[in-house]
Amino acid sequence: MPESMKIAIVDDEQDMRQSISQWLALSGFETETYPSAEEALKSIGQGYPGIVVSDIKMPGMDGMSFLKRLMSMDSALPVIMITGHGDVPVAVEAMRIGAYDFMEKPFNPDRMTDLARRATQTRRLTLDNRALRKELSDGTVLMRKLIGSSPVMERLREDILDLGQADGHVFIEGETGTGKTLVAHALHAVGPRAGRSFVVLSCAAYDEDRLVELLFKGADDRLPLVEEARGGTLVLEDIEALPQALQARLLTFINDQGAAAETRIIAICNLQEADTNSEDMIRPDLFYRLAAMRITMPPLRQRGEDVLTLFNRFTQQFAEEYGCDAPEVTAQEAAQLLQSAWPGNVRQLINIAERAVLQSRRGSGSISSLLMSDTTEIQPTITTEGKPLKEYVEAFERMLIDNTMRRHKGSIAGVMEELCLPRRTLNEKMAKYSLSRSDYL
Repeated sequence: MPESMKIAIVDDEQDMRQSISQWLALSGFETETYPSAEEALKSIGQGYPGIVVSDIKMPGMDGMSFLKRLMSMDSALPVIMITGHGDVPVAVEAMRIGAYDFMEKPFNPDRMTDLARRATQTRRLTLDNRALRKELSDGTVLMRKLIGSSPVMERLREDILDLGQADGHVFIEGETGTGKTLVAHALHAVGPRAGRSFVVLSCAAYDEDRLVELLFKGADDRLPLVEEARGGTLVLEDIEALPQALQARLLTFINDQGAAAETRIIAICNLQEADTNSEDMIRPDLFYRLAAMRITMPPLRQRGEDVLTLFNRFTQQFAEEYGCDAPEVTAQEAAQLLQSAWPGNVRQLINIAERAVLQSRRGSGSISSLLMSDTTEIQPTITTEGKPLKEYVEAFERMLIDNTMRRHKGSIAGVMEELCLPRRTLNEKMAKYSLSRSDYL
């Protein structure tokens, strides 16, 4: 049962309210009680983080009217109705209106617990899905996920804002693990189609017959994806895996739409090797229709100190998830992180960060050992692209101040004492590295 889920108990009989509340509390639920529907409606609205248990027969607003009000506010809110013996037809009508389930008095406490558990799990899933949909339609949230202050990332964010508003087809290319699908989400979210259909299909996941069904014919009682995405965005991952016949059919679909495309297509091309040319991977006429607007994702090895910023962020997140402290990064390890070629890019960095937290929790191992381990999923090598010593020093210094600020939760005095820095010097360095105390409070 999700810890934050609540159960609102609505009944005009005090003894009944208390008995239900006590039983559910003993079962581990957080309960709230209300003597009337009118009182409950003052606290329960759309997005209520829990479920409702309500009697049907109450003075004033009865249970059926209460149910209708709740359903009009949030049709996915689970409501369990309590009925008297012989009121089953009324309960069936409540189910038709939208009640989650009903129980007859006197009810079985174990059935009450089981119903409450299933209803709260359903509610948690609904709220999680809503939060995800909101996040995927919120351009500002997605843009914040594109972490990094390197010139290539600054340029990438500018390109997303420009091309998102332009609203034409877009071609995204890049190595594995660089965040191409995240950028596709961001392009949709910052443009005029935000809030409309956003459909993603991996062309490498299906054979040709299945792709025909999914894209153009419809399958599993669903519309064809080109229709499902109408008015919105259709993302085609691994466009290079789309068979030639389907590439021709896709080109015809694009041409038939004309200049003002009703369905925007974002094609994602996965470059398996650094020197791969995406123009040679799909038919030229389709490529030039899709690549009028083009984004090339920067590999991690070209993002400079972003490597340490990302690594720091990921270790902090995993440390919170596993309930332990994030591992300290030594100067030597910071240099190794910056020098690694990262063929798996950000996805590989996330993997290393999680393993670093897990081994730190056990009190063994080091980041260096992970980088050099033969068991690493994608073996990192040392890049031959040199960097000035100044870059290494500044990247490590930024990470050190960032980590110390996090530990002290934004306490300037604590950071000054640990790093032996005067106030003015610390302020200058925080300004230099775009670190704000408010981010740590």
